[in-house]
Amino acid sequence: MTQKSLHDVRQNSSKQRQLRIGELLRHALSDILARGDLRDPDLAGCSITILEIRVTPDLRTATAYVSLLGGGDMQRVISGLNRAAPYLNGRVARSVRLRNTPRFYFLADPSFEKASRIEALLRQPRITRDLAGVKTSDQH
Repeated sequence: MTQKSLHDVRQNSSKQRQLRIGELLRHALSDILARGDLRDPDLAGCSITILEIRVTPDLRTATAYVSLLGGGDMQRVISGLNRAAPYLNGRVARSVRLRNTPRFYFLADPSFEKASRIEALLRQPRITRDLAGVKTSDQH
């Protein structure tokens, strides 16, 4: 059995801390957004979901990956959230117990868009035919 080096152990515990803090921040930020306290017109009436928050190893920066439920202009929402970031930082700092609250940056989460493109490709007649041919040949 191989021994882990002290560096590997520290690196793993550091990554675990980043993940825990990211999840803590995601919950706090989601609660604030759900209350609808933001007055920015670009964010009015939007149902914003924070899918993930990635925190840098120095815990100073947090990138929040955002999705919109029900559609909307994602670029306007991202701009609005980035304008509101100082306010959101202050609100999150009051709701979580951290020595320093990371500075938020917001980006659109590409996973739903990628999934939609894959679904559209799979619905194309040529692909459907090919997949049907694979299923029948697998059954023989």
